[in-house]
Amino acid sequence: MWIFEPSVAEQIFEDFVKENNIRVDKDRWLDRENGIEMNNGKIASITMLNGKTYKGKIFIDATYEGDLMAAAGVNYRVGREANSVYNEEWNGIQVGVLHHGHHFGKRNISPYTIPGDSSSGVLPRISTSNPGKKGDGDNQVQSYCYRMCLTKLEANRVPFKRPKNYDSTQYELLVRILEDGWNETFDKFDPIPNYKTDVNNHGPFSFDNIGMNYDYPEATYERRLEITKEHETYQKGLLYFYATDSRIPTDLQIEMNKWGLAKDEFTDNGNWPFQIYVRESRRLIGEFVMTENELLGKQKVSNPIGMGSYTMDSHNTQRYITPEGYVQNEGDIGIHPEQPYQIAMGSIIPKKEECRNLLVPVAVSSSHIAYGSIRMEPVFMIIGQSSGIIASMSIEKNRDIHELDYNEIKLKLIKEGQILIYNKE
Repeated sequence: MWIFEPSVAEQIFEDFVKENNIRVDKDRWLDRENGIEMNNGKIASITMLNGKTYKGKIFIDATYEGDLMAAAGVNYRVGREANSVYNEEWNGIQVGVLHHGHHFGKRNISPYTIPGDSSSGVLPRISTSNPGKKGDGDNQVQSYCYRMCLTKLEANRVPFKRPKNYDSTQYELLVRILEDGWNETFDKFDPIPNYKTDVNNHGPFSFDNIGMNYDYPEATYERRLEITKEHETYQKGLLYFYATDSRIPTDLQIEMNKWGLAKDEFTDNGNWPFQIYVRESRRLIGEFVMTENELLGKQKVSNPIGMGSYTMDSHNTQRYITPEGYVQNEGDIGIHPEQPYQIAMGSIIPKKEECRNLLVPVAVSSSHIAYGSIRMEPVFMIIGQSSGIIASMSIEKNRDIHELDYNEIKLKLIKEGQILIYNKE
């Protein structure tokens, strides 16, 4: 009951829109430079690049990137805070922390073009920069990928094709890992209905495009498109490399060639997902900042509007060269809260002096590591529902968001089915 095909999920949302007669204006892009009109600390209107202007009493920025939030002059953060900022343990640079198996571990893989020869140059997709000190902050972002829908069903299978700008040298590191005995290529080909699979990153060199997205959060639309296209080329190229390169072990290559894109998914986009998995971008610095301390039960949350429970999960942020001269990944960690945690209302509201009529339910106010749990789509849906309720109450009562009575909000949330307290029974 918890797994589904992308096309089914899309149809459910389309049905929601139709059944509730909701107007949706598609392909509208915010004019991030000149499209925000502020009046007395509030957003009065927003204008799109096509010239269309929308006026409103309340605005909700539900983008992964937090573009409206940023354009309105609200403070935010990109990257990892140092552990010292919020008295955390698992934020910041995590050199030496090896969780999940998405790393090289004790595999002594040379990063150099000629193995062991540092003067021969470095293989693609390995940084030569110092990874930094454990616990320090940086402005780097955990890696993105496309969650692909593949199938083995021959009647519905589209074979992997050579992508434009394909470069087999980009995957030399994979060859070395396979030669070293790594054999987990298909471990995150998670089954979904109708002989399909949801494919995610797995292992030291996989579908996450590590280190290639640092400028995405604040990039122009044009630059973001370049970044996403590069990610698409990388992933399609990796599949093609597995399927065709002579250095791939025969049994592995035979198995990969049984797979292909699902013909009946993303039919209007070449069977490829439209949306790259933006695991993290800008994060609001709001009335309250969620940290690992709230998620792990070390500090209490006031004025909850919903709950989360997923592992504090960050994917790798960088791939670097160790002092011993081997390649290693950094940033992928997972810390599991002992029980579901509350999410504070203040984490979706900018500071009063910055903006008084904006809600931010996706690029929420949280530390990097806390966001690793909050960033799950079901949690965004929970917070999104609460945002809608808060917005409607603000309009109905003709009060700023910051002036609303939380007890009234709480009663309304509970009436609408929100769960605000964990009951072990």
